[in-house]
Amino acid sequence: MVDEADVNEFLARIAGDLSNQVGELTTDLVELYARELPHLVHDDESVVSLLSASLFQNIDTALRIFVHGIDPTRVEAPAAAMEYARRLAQRGTPVIDLIRAYYLGQTAILNHALTQATRLADDPVLLGGMMSKALTGTFAFIDRVTRQVVSAYQEERDRWLLNRSALRAARVRELLEGDGQELDAVETALSYRLRGTHLAMIVWHAVEPAQGNALGSLESVTAALGEGLPTTGLPLLVPADERCAWVWFPLEKAVLPQEEDVQRVLEKAEPTVRLVLGDPGEGIEGFRRSHRQAGRVHALSTAAGEQCERALTFRDVGALALMASDVAATRSWVGDILGELATDDEQHERLRETLLVFLATGGSYTAAAAKLTMHKNSVQYRVRKAEETLGRAVTDNRLDVELALKLCQRLGSAVLLAP
Repeated sequence: MVDEADVNEFLARIAGDLSNQVGELTTDLVELYARELPHLVHDDESVVSLLSASLFQNIDTALRIFVHGIDPTRVEAPAAAMEYARRLAQRGTPVIDLIRAYYLGQTAILNHALTQATRLADDPVLLGGMMSKALTGTFAFIDRVTRQVVSAYQEERDRWLLNRSALRAARVRELLEGDGQELDAVETALSYRLRGTHLAMIVWHAVEPAQGNALGSLESVTAALGEGLPTTGLPLLVPADERCAWVWFPLEKAVLPQEEDVQRVLEKAEPTVRLVLGDPGEGIEGFRRSHRQAGRVHALSTAAGEQCERALTFRDVGALALMASDVAATRSWVGDILGELATDDEQHERLRETLLVFLATGGSYTAAAAKLTMHKNSVQYRVRKAEETLGRAVTDNRLDVELALKLCQRLGSAVLLAP
């Protein structure tokens, strides 16, 4: 078994030898990036210069860890590395490219270390111990530094998005308020064509996201959703605040995204993300109307809190959104219509769900059973129990009952009665 002191001494020697070649190693990594991440190298001269400075300082810092026996978990990311991360954020470079650059660099430097080590020692046990120590140390260093540079990237991205969008946000608010503006000038300022079909969306974090990259993640959700739509250009995204954005998609035709596409996007997004959609509209008035509709549904979702579905559309819940502007009054009305059936427990929830599907399928026990994947007799039993709880047949006041059931489904405990 190799002695740990011998391993540390040998590793320090290897790192010391490589420390004399930091300039050459930096050049090698730039050439590696030119092959693997060419857009990082074929960029503005000042940015590429900053990349080289970041590489030089990171390599130098990593080697000093092994030369001097420094704890890698206590090392701070070099200044050039932090600034390079911020510059990439400003230029819209995906953060995954920054992370990949670090792991490509780690692999390349470890290969140099192994080549150097095999020239200086032929003891496989010593070589194995050295590489194990080197792998553990470099991983700890890369993990520590990437956490810091990604955090700097995310903070800069949010700040930059807010600053860049300040003028656009002011123009959009004026446009929504109906102030007279010259159309061509507004389109130029927004980099968005107002002549056409628009679909408005409001996307936000219900609570502060764990990753701290609020606007950046909302931008990613917007881009992902836009990929499934027949758009004529890039969406217009305007931050409403640090956790919420207003979005418009320019469409070739008036369509909404498929429900499965929306759910797929949300599954990949942070769990705090919520979104609502208006109906598509034509021209400037359609731009405004679609946003007003999304705003009403946003108010509905906010009132419902955590019980609400993560994605809602005005087409599905427009009437509910108008009713739910006063939640206290809505809760009282739901109680008047449904009575005990509005109780917030599992038993009454099952009855409400069955009754709502029964009404939505035209009062057909067979169709409701198929949709609920239940036996027809079970549907009949639940509908009968629901009517007993209501104290009357659902046909007596069908429209109000169906609306009240939908409010319970969408708003949950916000309008339900305590058991």
